[in-house]
Amino acid sequence: MNYSILAPEVNSALIFSGAGSEPMLQASAAWSQLSDELAAAGRSFSSAISGLADQAWQGPASVAMAATAAPYAAWLDGAAAQAAGASAQANVVASAFEAAQTAMIHPIAVAANRNTFVQLVLSNLFGQNAPAIAAAEFAYEEMWAQDVMAMFGYHSTAAAVAAQLSPLQSLLQDVNLGIGNKGSGNLGSGNTGNNNAGSGNFGSQNVGGGNQGQSNVGGGNKGNNNVGAGNTGNNNIGSGNFGDHNFGSGNFGTNNFGFGNSRSSQSGGTGNIGSGNLGDSNIGNANHGNLNVGSGNYGNNNVGFGNHGDNNRGWGNLGSGNVGFGNNGSGNIGFGLTGNNQIGFGALNSGSGNIGLFNSGNNNVGFFNSGYGNWGIANSGHTNTGFLNSGNNSTGIGNSGNLDTGMWNSGVTDLIFEGANTGFGNGGNYNTGFGNSGLANVGSFNSGSYNTGFFNAGASITGDFNAGNNNSGWFNGGNFNTGFSNSGDTNTGGFNSGDLNTGFGSVINQTVSNSGFGNSGTGNSGFYNTGTQSSGYGNNGSQTSGYGNAGDVDSGFVNSGGNAHVGVMNSGGSGGTGGFKAGFFNSGLGSLISGFFNSGQGETSGFLNSGGGFNSGLANGGSLNSGAFNSGTQQSGFFHR
Repeated sequence: MNYSILAPEVNSALIFSGAGSEPMLQASAAWSQLSDELAAAGRSFSSAISGLADQAWQGPASVAMAATAAPYAAWLDGAAAQAAGASAQANVVASAFEAAQTAMIHPIAVAANRNTFVQLVLSNLFGQNAPAIAAAEFAYEEMWAQDVMAMFGYHSTAAAVAAQLSPLQSLLQDVNLGIGNKGSGNLGSGNTGNNNAGSGNFGSQNVGGGNQGQSNVGGGNKGNNNVGAGNTGNNNIGSGNFGDHNFGSGNFGTNNFGFGNSRSSQSGGTGNIGSGNLGDSNIGNANHGNLNVGSGNYGNNNVGFGNHGDNNRGWGNLGSGNVGFGNNGSGNIGFGLTGNNQIGFGALNSGSGNIGLFNSGNNNVGFFNSGYGNWGIANSGHTNTGFLNSGNNSTGIGNSGNLDTGMWNSGVTDLIFEGANTGFGNGGNYNTGFGNSGLANVGSFNSGSYNTGFFNAGASITGDFNAGNNNSGWFNGGNFNTGFSNSGDTNTGGFNSGDLNTGFGSVINQTVSNSGFGNSGTGNSGFYNTGTQSSGYGNNGSQTSGYGNAGDVDSGFVNSGGNAHVGVMNSGGSGGTGGFKAGFFNSGLGSLISGFFNSGQGETSGFLNSGGGFNSGLANGGSLNSGAFNSGTQQSGFFHR
C-alpha cells in the first residue's frame, strides 16, 4: 500500500479507524513483562548451576554439565534483552502512531471539504464559484500533503524500528506487510494467497491488484501468467483479452497478435496477425474468414483487399480464384471481367449501378467494393460506409462485424449477431469503448461483460481493475464488494480478505446478511441497495453495481426502465423490448444498443440514431443504414432520403 498516492479520505480513514495505539502499548507492556520473566529465569538457572558446580557436585562431570548449561543461560539472557528491545521499539511505534494521528486531517474535515467542493461545482452554472472551487481544491491538496507528510514520518519511524528487528527475521517468514491478508509473504493488503506484491489479489505470486489467479503482472486479470490488465485467460501480454497467448488488446481467442480479433462460427479466433479479424490465421486487418493476407476480405485464402470469395489475388474481386481487380466471377485474370475463366480487361465496374471504379458488387459508390450498397473503398460486406469493412451495415474502417461504428471491430458470431460496437478494436459485441473482448461494456479493455469502467475481467462491474463480479470500486479480486482491494466477498470498505465486513483490513467472515448501511435483501454491499448481490449506492435490483440503477444486472449510473443496462442514464424495457443497452443516454424499445443518445426500435451503434433500428453511424432515422443523416432503408453514405 503506497500511502503517498492515496487520497486523504483513505489515509485519514485508515489511521482513525481501529483500536489506535492501545494494542501497541499493551504489547510493549507484555514484552517488558516477558523480558523480566526471562531475565529472572536466566538468573535462577545460572544460580542453580553455579551452586551445584561450586558446592555439592565436583569433578569432570560437574565441569561438563556447567559447560553444557552455559549456552542455555546465555540464550535466556539474550532472549530477555531482545524482549526488552521489542518493548522499547513497540513504545517508539506507538508514539509515532500517536504523533501521526495528531498530525493527520480528521476524516470529518476531509468529508466537509469534499461536500463543499461538490456543492460549489453543482451550483457553478455561470462560473461564479470558480474562486471558491479553486480555494476548496487548494485546501484539499493541502490536506493531501499534510496526510502524506504525517504518514511519511510514521513510515520512517516504523521502518527504522523494523530494521532493528533483523535478528528475529527467521521468526517473521510468514508475516505479511499490510493488513487484512490471508496467507503469507504478501507485500500489500487484502490478499488471499501467498507472496503477492499488491492488494486485493485472490491467488498467489501476483504483482498488482485485483487479480484472480497466479503470477499475473498487472491488475484485474482472471487467469495465470498475464502481463497487462483485465485479461481473462493465461499468458496474455496486453489488456482486455479473452483467451490465451494473445499479444495486444481486446482479442477474443488464442495466439492473436494485434487488437480486436475474434472468432467466427465454430472457430476459436486463433493465430491472427493484425486487427479486427473474424476468423483464424489471417495476416492483415478486418478479414472475415481464414488464412487471408490483406485487409477487408470476406472468405478464405485471399491475398489482397476487399475480396468476397476464396483464393483471390487482388482487389475487389467477387468470386473465387480471380487474379486482378474488380472481377465478377471465378478464375478470371484481369480487370473488371464478368464471367468465369476469362483473361483481359472488362468494364470499369463489373457490377451494376455503381459509381466509381473496379466495383464487382452492385450499387456501390467508390472503389474496389465487392459487396453491395457500400459507400467507400474495398468493402466486401454490404451497406457499409467507410473502408475495408467485411461486415455489414458498419460505419468506419476495418470492421469485420456487423453494425459497428468505429475501427477494427469484430465480434463473436455464435451470439445473436456479431458486432454492434461503438469504438475501436473491440473483439466482443455491443461495446462502447476500446479493446473490449467481452459483451456490452462501456469503457475499455474489459474481457468481462456488462461493465462500466476499465480493465475488468469480471462481470457487472462499476469501476476498474476488478477480476471479481458485481463490484463497485477498484482492484477487487472478490465479488459483490463496494470499495477497493477486497479479495473476500460482499465487503464495504477496503483490504478485506474476509466476507461481509464493513470497514478495513478484516480477515473474518461475518455472519450477517449484508455489509454496509441501509441495505435490504441479502448479499448486498454498499449503501441503501435492495435486492440481492448488488453493490454501490441506491440500486433497486439484483446483481447490479453502481449508483441509482433500477434493473437487474445493471452497471453504471442512473439506468432505468429495464435490465442489463450499462453506462449512464440508459432507459427502455427489458430483453427484446428495450433492454441490453451499453452506452450513454440511450432510450427506446431497441435492444443490443451501443453508443450515445440512440433511440428507436432495433439494434444500433453510433450516435443519435433513431427509427427502425439496425443502424450504425450518426443521426440515421430509418433502418439498416450506415453513414450519417440517412432517413431511408438500406442506405450508406450521407443525407439520403
